[in-house]
Amino acid sequence: MQDFIERGKSVYMETYAQFPVVLTRGSGRYVFDIDGKKYLDMVAGIAVNIFGYGDAELSAALQEVIANGMMHCSNLYWNRVGIEAADRLVRLSKMDRVFFCNSGTEANEAAIKLVKKYGSSKSEGRTDIITMQQSFHGRTYGALTATGQTKYQEAFKPLLPGFAYAPFNDFAALEAMVTDTTCAIFIEPVQGEGGVIPADPVFLQNVRKLCDKKDILLVFDEVQCGMGRTGYTFAWQAAQIVPDVMTLAKGLGAGVPIGAVVAKGAAAQVFRPGDHGATFGGNLLSTTAANCVLKRLEESSLLNHVKDVSDYLWAALQNLKQQFSIIEEIRGTGLMVGVQLSMPVRPILDACMDAGLILASAGSHTLRFVPPLTITHEEIDEAITLLTNVLKKSGS
Repeated sequence: MQDFIERGKSVYMETYAQFPVVLTRGSGRYVFDIDGKKYLDMVAGIAVNIFGYGDAELSAALQEVIANGMMHCSNLYWNRVGIEAADRLVRLSKMDRVFFCNSGTEANEAAIKLVKKYGSSKSEGRTDIITMQQSFHGRTYGALTATGQTKYQEAFKPLLPGFAYAPFNDFAALEAMVTDTTCAIFIEPVQGEGGVIPADPVFLQNVRKLCDKKDILLVFDEVQCGMGRTGYTFAWQAAQIVPDVMTLAKGLGAGVPIGAVVAKGAAAQVFRPGDHGATFGGNLLSTTAANCVLKRLEESSLLNHVKDVSDYLWAALQNLKQQFSIIEEIRGTGLMVGVQLSMPVRPILDACMDAGLILASAGSHTLRFVPPLTITHEEIDEAITLLTNVLKKSGS
């Protein structure tokens, strides 16, 4: 394994601080490294592999696309699978139109362009965007500027003009920042990289009313929290409101790269031919994966399962909190959970990896649980047992 790691270090740009493990295959909720060691995966590729590994329905659908000999079709032409995926997204969201791309940051870049064009069509100079402090929207220039965390931005200044950052869940502060040049407000219904922090439903409802009053577009970034992770198809459904624009990625393709922008009303009519594009967006392979995901969500049994196992996980974590003073808070929603510790999490993550448990961080002091949506009670028990042993050994 070390040989491969050294090869990787010699040829990869240093954009990630990888764990010293080479993963080669997966089965169910488990992955295996090149030496055959087995790991229980409670991260799912950071909320991507929502069916886990080796899902029969997804595998069969992707193999059929490959066997048919056309994985990609230019957007100069229609393709049946992409139309079906867009139709399902429209139906599930009760929104109007879809643009497919390849990732979450691409989806947010498209949304930034969309809202700026919308705003400038209303009034000259109406192109300013408000996002939230501690938000994360991606690493390309527009999405990076929209991200409300300076640690991601410092090395790449100057950033784009026209962005401001409001305190999350503070409606009065946000309202005070709105001006005649504001065209949109971007919000993650559950902040992921910022620490797994849910938006207050009343906050979201008040922002919706404000946007309606001021003719401002409300954009929800559901790249991480969408696609069933919270027990709803889209996290904003819990607040019983609908955004003007929604961005998706990660779980939408269950492991196949895909992103999407979904819009309703006037926002769905903003783009005209030539305004935006993505060469690989909506190709047959990625939209086949999206169709599998969306079909499973339509059938509702997956969402019912998420609600059941998330209740079980939350109860187990609350019990763990009673045992270890190092655990300060359990927060999040559904199968998107942050465990706030009183110490840096990296030593805990390393020890969990050694023990055969994959967890992630969300900031320096927060353990992040975003497992496959197909996780079982028994696998949750196993994860809690492994984490308990690690915490005991750490003297917590």
